[in-house]
Parts: sequence; C-alpha cells; structure tokens
Amino acid sequence: MKLSIRHVTRYRFDGPGSYGLQQLRKTPKTNAGQSILTWETRVEGGKKELAFEDQHLNVVELISFERDVSELSVISEGTVSVTETHGVIGRHRGPAPLWLYERPTPRTKVGPAVRKLVRMIEGESDLDRLHGLKDLIKEEIVYEVGSSLSGGTAEEAATEGRGVCQDHAHVFIACARELGYPARYVSGYLMMDDRVEQDAMHAWAEAHVEGLGWVGFDPANGISPDKRYVRVATGLDYADAAPVTGLKTGGGGESMSVEIAVAQQ
Repeated sequence: MKLSIRHVTRYRFDGPGSYGLQQLRKTPKTNAGQSILTWETRVEGGKKELAFEDQHLNVVELISFERDVSELSVISEGTVSVTETHGVIGRHRGPAPLWLYERPTPRTKVGPAVRKLVRMIEGESDLDRLHGLKDLIKEEIVYEVGSSLSGGTAEEAATEGRGVCQDHAHVFIACARELGYPARYVSGYLMMDDRVEQDAMHAWAEAHVEGLGWVGFDPANGISPDKRYVRVATGLDYADAAPVTGLKTGGGGESMSVEIAVAQQ
C-alpha cells in the first residue's frame, strides 16, 4: 500500500527574533516493510543547514531561522510504500547497543503504579506477555486528548489512569524494561479510518523479542502496527524521537500550529 503524507509545522513570533535552530525528525525510515518513494522538506522563513543520521538511525535535519523572521513554516511531504509485517521489524541495527534500550529514562522511570501493572502481566511466551501488556495498558489507562504534556512520565500516566498515545508508549516501555525486555519509543504517521486531516503524529512502542527482533505494540489502539503505520523516529523515549526540537533567541513569545494529512494514494 502507498501512503501519501503531508506534515506542516508553522511558527508565528510576537516579534522578530535574532537567531534560531531547529532539529527535525520527520523523515520516515526505510526498513522491513517500509520504503520511501518520495520525500522532501521545504523551509519558508529559514534554511536547511545539514542532515545526518543519529545513534538511533533517525534522519535529523537541522534548520536555521532567517534574521528578523516573524513566521516560519516547515513543510515535509512524500509517499511511502508499506507492506504488512504484523509489527515485526526484525534484527537490531545501528550504533546504539541493544542493552541501551533496557536503561530507564526520566520519562520511563518505574514507580509503584508501573510496578502494579507489571505484576498483573501473564503469559507463557514473550509475545503472550507483551501482547498482554499492550492490552492491559489500553484497559487501565484511558485515552484522553489533552490529558498530558510532552514532559509527562509513565508513572504519572499509570497513577492517573489517563493519557494520550505518547503516555501509553512510555508506560509500555517502562513495564517492558522492568520485565527484562529492551524497549523503545516510536513516533510516526498513522492513516486513520475516519479522517485524513490530523493535528499530531502518532506514537507507539517496540520491544525486542528473542528470535524475532524488534516488534511493535500500539497500546493506544490495542493492536500491533499494520500497513497503516509509518515509522519515522525511534529512541529511548519521546525526547529522542520528537518531531521538532530547538531554540530561539529574541522575538518574544510564539505560537505553533501543526497540520498533518495521511491518505492512501
């Protein structure tokens, strides 16, 4: 299946700034079951400085703001071919060692609420336990738009019993690592069944299973990723896979809007 994707991020500044840099992680990966047919990122009000692959094999583009700019737009769009793999990505690749994904981060640190979920996991095989974890998180943590911020932690989401897809992914990662599985965060695009226009990227998790390699789990939707999913960036948690990070000097306050469209071509 071919998916057409358009992702636009716009910034409006209260006053002209003097300098700014942004790191973008919006370019889909090429891996098992997924390949880029076309992809382009354009910048209006700034320029692309360079691009590189980070330690998680994410494509990172560095852009700078033009001096005294009051509005900046970043337009990424292209077509990706996706085939069904039932969430199986395969062997571990890249410079980051597999054991790194067993390490907790501030967002995935285990506390009493996460440990309570871990004690509820059952299953004889690795896949049984991980699918059980995915289903348990969907049941115990209600999806609620606007219920958390990007800095939210797995423990907070597990304690409050509500969150968004990012929180579901962090809770899965925290629990999986506590169970002894390397686990990582995934950001990407998802073709919705009921609409084309979206206002945010999607997030899910992957765990490393002996004999299979990396396998995807989406607790927010209660499934493993299928051919509607496009993997973009991975990392230890959201901080490593955020679509946009950066800094700006001068210019006062700012506002940001995001427009995403994902459709079958």
